[in-house]
Amino acid sequence: MTDIPVITTTGLTKVYRSGDREVTALDGVDLHVREGEVYGVIGQSGAGKSTLIRCVNLLERPTSGTVTVAGQDLTELAGRGQRANPALRAARSHIGMVFQHFNLLSSRTVQDNIELPLEILKVGRRDRARKALELLDLVGLADKAKAYPAQLSGGQKQRVGIARALAGDPKVLLSDEATSALDPETTRSILQLLRDLNRQLGLTVLLITHEMDVVKTICDSAALMKGGRIVEQGTVTELLATPGSELATELFPVTGEATAEDRTVVDVTFHGEAATEPVISTLSRTYNVDVSILGAAMDTVGGKQIGRMRIELPGRFEDNVVPIGFLREQGLQVDVVGRGAPQTPDAAVLTKEVAK
Repeated sequence: MTDIPVITTTGLTKVYRSGDREVTALDGVDLHVREGEVYGVIGQSGAGKSTLIRCVNLLERPTSGTVTVAGQDLTELAGRGQRANPALRAARSHIGMVFQHFNLLSSRTVQDNIELPLEILKVGRRDRARKALELLDLVGLADKAKAYPAQLSGGQKQRVGIARALAGDPKVLLSDEATSALDPETTRSILQLLRDLNRQLGLTVLLITHEMDVVKTICDSAALMKGGRIVEQGTVTELLATPGSELATELFPVTGEATAEDRTVVDVTFHGEAATEPVISTLSRTYNVDVSILGAAMDTVGGKQIGRMRIELPGRFEDNVVPIGFLREQGLQVDVVGRGAPQTPDAAVLTKEVAK
């Protein structure tokens, strides 16, 4: 992965008009996806996710704003016409697309489905066949070349869809809710395939989803969409270390209320080496404080163990400045929540200073 942006949208808007009525699906979206990363866009239905991903390859024409993919401004290439011109079609050939409902042609064999984009690119029959068989092997379906879609499971159909999306040797792969129609076990296998392809081929993957588990399983970076806007974005690690991050809270939800008014409730986020250290027990012994664990969630994200824990400390915030400072000195993200939360923006600074 590099810091070079491969997908960039700037001020992207999409307004649908029906008579006198206007619906804004995208409202000034700025998105930056780096080369070689898996980037997830998450949000509820109607948030604008599907419109965004379809604007990235200009299947939907933006009302305003720009879309740049692999250094090419697609909005400039497209011009004002509604039909794709040769320049836009050539640029699209380097952008693969995987759909939720597979979109395979039932009258064609698996191999013929994969060859279809190569036929459109006027690749010779022998080269098409060779490429299709290579891709089938890559997605684990080498023995299904002559089968028809009706003979495949949902997971196998999606693997064919992925192979077809790779036929033009794309630099970017777009995934439009590719796993939402699959069962949990099949979803895991498809996500692992996407991650493997990302690493083996150096693919940049932009996926949209409404499932937090998808982001948690394979995404390097993520964005949260609401009402046509991106309200939060960054690497998963950065988000987990951001106080008040809504995405971090949804990725690792923890619950629990203070058992009394004179208690301080704290959310602690562990990642990196700190995830395996006995920090809470050390805190309890060092400061002779009784720590109650109200809730906890731990998982592996991007090959690293990450977790969140909600703990309760006896006394109000003012009584726990030193213990909270100790937790922050261990490299942990600490957020004081609920009624015991400090009211001043300098509370984090205060805990650090007192801990010294």
